[in-house]
Amino acid sequence: QVQLVESGGGLVQPGGSLRLSCAASGFTLDDNAIGWFRQAPGKEREGVSCISGNNSTTYYANSVKGRFTMSRDNAKNTVYLQINNLKPEDAAVYFCAADPSRLMFKLCVLLPREYHYWGQGTQVTVSS
Repeated sequence: QVQLVESGGGLVQPGGSLRLSCAASGFTLDDNAIGWFRQAPGKEREGVSCISGNNSTTYYANSVKGRFTMSRDNAKNTVYLQINNLKPEDAAVYFCAADPSRLMFKLCVLLPREYHYWGQGTQVTVSS
């Protein structure tokens, strides 16, 4: 069974840090483009970061540049999102997504419709 499972969310004070994990089972993340998305209550799902299938391209939304870092560990079949200097506006459910298509082997895009596999999300709450 193909599955993505996010973990690492929680309650953090503004300025704090979290590392989110996205573990895959039933398939390998190698060669898959991976995206991290978030959705706050009443808002549309927003792309925050992605990495291409061959790891040559990593892209960050302007709102998170310099604070979010995405990485992957193929040996663990896991992708990570390091979040630093958390702001209240970062509070949301964070989702990881994967897509094996050749279209995103060298590039990636932050469009939810382009990703085939999705996790169920992990909640990030930012509050003092």
